[in-house]
Amino acid sequence: MLGLMINQTEQKELEYLIKRELDEIIFDLDDTRIDNMVKSAMKERYKVLFQLLRRVASEQECMRYIPKKTQNE
Repeated sequence: MLGLMINQTEQKELEYLIKRELDEIIFDLDDTRIDNMVKSAMKERYKVLFQLLRRVASEQECMRYIPKKTQNE
């Protein structure tokens, strides 16, 4: 286990960066030109980023990014 000490400004910046990355992944997952194998990797990355978001953001902020279940999962 690793620890990380950050101040409030850094915490908000991390939250912002993670949320923007999650938004990009959500947008790209809807793109029909992207191969399913790539989308699978993107979904795994989304899960990791969401776990990071849960550590730096409030529960209210995280609600918007809760991964949706699909028929394939």
